[in-house]
Formats: sequence, structure tokens, C-alpha cells
Amino acid sequence: MINNNQIYDTIIIGGGPAGLFCAANISIEHAEKGKYNGNSDNKILILEKKKLCGRKLLITGTGQCNITNKEEIKKFPAHYGGNGNFLKPSLSSFSNRDLISFFESRGLPLVTDKNGKVFPESKKASDVLDILISECEKKGVLIKTGDAVIKTEYQDNKRPGDLGLSDINLSDEHPGGRFIVHTENDRYECRNLVVATGGMTYPATGSTGDGYKFASGFGHTVISPSPALAAVYIRDFELSDLSGISFEGVKISLFRDNCKMSEQSGDLLITHKGFSGPCILHLSRHILPGDILKISFISGKNPEIFRQDITEKIEESSTKTVRKVLTESGLPERFVKKYLEISGISADLTCAHFNKKMRNRIISGLLGYEVLVDSLSGLNEAMVTKGGVDLKEINRKTLESKIIPGLYFIGEVSDIDGDTGGYNLQAAFSMAFAAARSISGKK
Repeated sequence: MINNNQIYDTIIIGGGPAGLFCAANISIEHAEKGKYNGNSDNKILILEKKKLCGRKLLITGTGQCNITNKEEIKKFPAHYGGNGNFLKPSLSSFSNRDLISFFESRGLPLVTDKNGKVFPESKKASDVLDILISECEKKGVLIKTGDAVIKTEYQDNKRPGDLGLSDINLSDEHPGGRFIVHTENDRYECRNLVVATGGMTYPATGSTGDGYKFASGFGHTVISPSPALAAVYIRDFELSDLSGISFEGVKISLFRDNCKMSEQSGDLLITHKGFSGPCILHLSRHILPGDILKISFISGKNPEIFRQDITEKIEESSTKTVRKVLTESGLPERFVKKYLEISGISADLTCAHFNKKMRNRIISGLLGYEVLVDSLSGLNEAMVTKGGVDLKEINRKTLESKIIPGLYFIGEVSDIDGDTGGYNLQAAFSMAFAAARSISGKK
């Protein structure tokens, strides 16, 4: 039997940024309506499986916490693949400007880098987390940590069953039904259940896919989860000893079965096994093992103009080495030396001995260096999860389930994954606000 102290108006599973922000934005006036048998403490409960909330938030942006982006909010949907339209109502109701105002008005100065990424001035994710927890405490939200949810149930009041529920009849005030939440140590009851469990990446932080199991149990479809914003591993990688070298503004084209599938421009980082950096991370949602990537290492230059410039410089610099000419064009010296080596050309070869065939081969390679994708980094390394609860079964204005009233999915547990640059956290905060507003509007 569930006693009065275990009955809540709203239970949120997951103490990450989405769960905390949702709890902090449910109106106190609404939560008061959740009182049962005169117990004014039973309002909002957050259940977090780890001993501390916000474990994944603390490693966001290498611990610096890129909370959003300064880009115009109307341009945000383009950063979520094919699912950006789903987020339009949430982003409109709580924009990046609203998020910035939320934190700055609570004493957290923010700064914006040259790419529009917004960080706390302190560059400490813990400062963001402290404010979220403080706001929950002000609202009287109860946070229980270290007690994982293992099972969730729903009882429709039209189909009563014996689940060992409370003796309190909720059906008069809440005709939709009630949820029963089982943890390792207890059971709880509520009329609104918010699933904010995150995806499956960085499982050590608590994101182990629990929300998908809960969603399936409620009859929801789950799009198969996979890594997103992932580094790419290259088969027979020739540049592994250049790990750490980066390029600005490269262009990468993705080919599959001789057809161009996608293209992305941005910064690129060479790793021991392949490539990472914003450009490859954004493209990774489209990449499959066996795909071909063609990389132009020439930043911001028209290919034909680059070809013409290099050709003229080589013809005018007979005593210079080819390495020197390529380095002067803006390419990293270590990269140039390695690239010439794998192309079978001595780093000390002078332009006078650099024939047309060699020149065309080198220039063509720099404009379209071709590699074969072996695999993508796994769930332990990818930044976010692609897939999740099918958006077709979620009301995009309220984030409430179309299958079960009072059930909400917010954040990465749903089939939403954005580009790097603050777009994923903004989505989590905006979805959380939309769900909180929906819950607050209920009688």
C-alpha cells in the first residue's frame, strides 16, 4: 500500500538539466493543487538514479557547459536534422534569449565565443547546475538520489485494477488516471509523470536507456538508439601520427554507393583513429560504416582558384621546396610533410623537379582526400544519442504523450539530437519549459 507521503502531483524521472528545469518551472500554485489529505509537502518529486544530479551536465563542453547559442532562434530548427520542426513550438515559447535571461537574472554572468557558443563566464558547468538545484529547492521540489526507477505503471481510472495503490480516490479530480513508479527501495504515485532520463551515451553518468524501457511499457514506439555527434574511425588510417592537428573551415562530402549523400563545412580535428571536430560530428548522424568521405583541406577557397594559385607559385618558385610552397598556402607543416610522404614525394623536392603529373595528384588530393569509414565511436564516447521515443506519438506543443494523458517525454529520451554549439542543451531546456507550462495549466 502506498501511503500519503508517497503520493505526488508530478514525478520527474531523471535529475539532469531537463528534469531539474522542468521541476523548477512548474508553478507553485499548480503544485499546491496536488495536495492529498492535507499533506502540503507532496507536490513535485525528482527521482535520480545516481548519487548526484546533473552528472552529464558537468562534463558538457569539457566541463565548461555550452548552454546555448546566440544564433537567431528561427534558425535553430535547422540544427536538429529532420526533426527540427517538432521543436519549433518549444523553442518559440522559451528561446535562447529567455534561457540567457534566466541564468543572468540569477547572478550567473555569461559569455559568447566567436562561434556564438554561450558559456558561463566562470567556464564551470557546476555553476549552472547549482542554479538549477537552487531553483528547485525554492519551489519545494523534493529530490531523491541514489534510488533507481525500475518499473513504471499506469492505471486508467476507466479500467481500475488492483495494483496495491493508495486508498485515496484520485479519479474524481484526475479522470485521466494515475502512475505508479517503482524504485529499488520504494513505490510512488502521481498524476503527471515526466520522463527525462536522457539517452544512452556516457552511461557512467546515468544515461543507460532506462527511459526507452519505460516508454515501451506505456505503448510508445522507440526509434532504435545509436550514437550521434560521434567521432569517425577510418579504415587503414594514414594520418594517425598527426593526431591533434586541426583545420578551420574544411568541407567534407559524404558518398554512399557512388552517390553524394550529404555535405558539411566546419572545423576538423585529426585523431589517432580518424576524425572528430564540429564538422565531422555534425555529419556523423548521416554516416554509416563503409561510406566514403572526401575532405577538402583548403579553408574558404574556391577549388579552381586554389589550383591556379598553387600552380602559379610552383612555376614561380623553382628553388623552393614543394613543402615550403604548400605550407605558405596555410596548411600545417606537419600535415604537409606527412601528406607528401604518403603521396610518394620527398619533402625536400624542389618546385623545379615537381612535374605536372605530381602537381595534379597533390592538388586533387588536397581538394578531395578520400577515406573509407570503418566505424563511428560508440555510446561511451558519442556526445548525444540519435533515436528515442517516436515524435509522432508526442504532442509537440506540450510534450505530452498522445497515448497516455499526463505522461511527458523531454530532452534526449525523445528522438531529438542537435548539432554541437549549445543546440542540444537549448532543446532540453525549451522542452522542459513547455512540459512544465502544460502541467501548470492543468486543473
